[in-house]
Amino acid sequence: MRQVSEKLQPWLENFNQQVAILIENGFKPTATNAREGLANLTKALVTDIPAIAWVQDDLVINDEYNVPVRIYHPAPEQALPVLVYYHGGGHMAGSITVYDPICRKLANATQHIVVAVDYRLAPECPYPAGVNDAYAVVKDIWATLDSRKLKYQRELVVAGDSGGGALVATVSGQAQFDDTVNIAKQVMIYPSLDYTMDSGSMEQNATGYLLQKGKIVWYFDNYLQNNEDRHLVSPLCGRFTSALPETLMFTAEFCPLRDEGVSYCEKVKATGVQVEHVHFPDMIHTFMNMEDLVKEECEQVYQTIAGFLRT
Repeated sequence: MRQVSEKLQPWLENFNQQVAILIENGFKPTATNAREGLANLTKALVTDIPAIAWVQDDLVINDEYNVPVRIYHPAPEQALPVLVYYHGGGHMAGSITVYDPICRKLANATQHIVVAVDYRLAPECPYPAGVNDAYAVVKDIWATLDSRKLKYQRELVVAGDSGGGALVATVSGQAQFDDTVNIAKQVMIYPSLDYTMDSGSMEQNATGYLLQKGKIVWYFDNYLQNNEDRHLVSPLCGRFTSALPETLMFTAEFCPLRDEGVSYCEKVKATGVQVEHVHFPDMIHTFMNMEDLVKEECEQVYQTIAGFLRT
């Protein structure tokens, strides 16, 4: 029988009650309250913020937009490989500030230089601004690292959660056909991969589990403002070749995006590329931003990523 973890049930019940009250009182979604909601959730429930040996903000320079990044080097005296991280937030919310504790944990766990990307967000900057920023970073991050005189290995991993997972898949999809970008591995945590929203889990988990189907519709309407063909721009519907990077996928049972992740794994496997899929049978979307409630599960994610990158 499907059942949300007992660690999450009280919080989720209270959240659903509060949402019902807000709607009854005339709540309307805006970019501001979407951003505040994710920021407040993460600040309240990810309270362990580890030290990192070297952290600095910088820019990745390119012709379209100079992309802000935050660089975390856990061992500045060593040349480490590089992990570019795209935060979640439905292409509308999230930031390197919100995800600072998560990126610190990721850098320490993986012993990679983590580069957190502050890509442009909708509705102010709709598709493809965020995609262009995400790709600019994987192309041009080396010049930024050189300007800082940082020690690094020219080995690149891309990772992200939710909407950031969409950017991971899109960037890797583009890099298949770009000899100037070599991505060794990709990591996706409950990613958004199908803008047509055509899956069983989208209906099965439509309401009651934090990320609601109606909210996803709203996110996508703000992101895709220019009558884009939602099938064509969906990472799940792109071309899959053996040039894709080795893939680690995390899915959660009570996430509307669950089946998209499963389908993506199947498509990558069909090319002969190695895929590792970890499924959490009692978790919801965004659980990485709720660490204080589900510490063991979050630690499992960090350690699984570390192991995947070591092999």
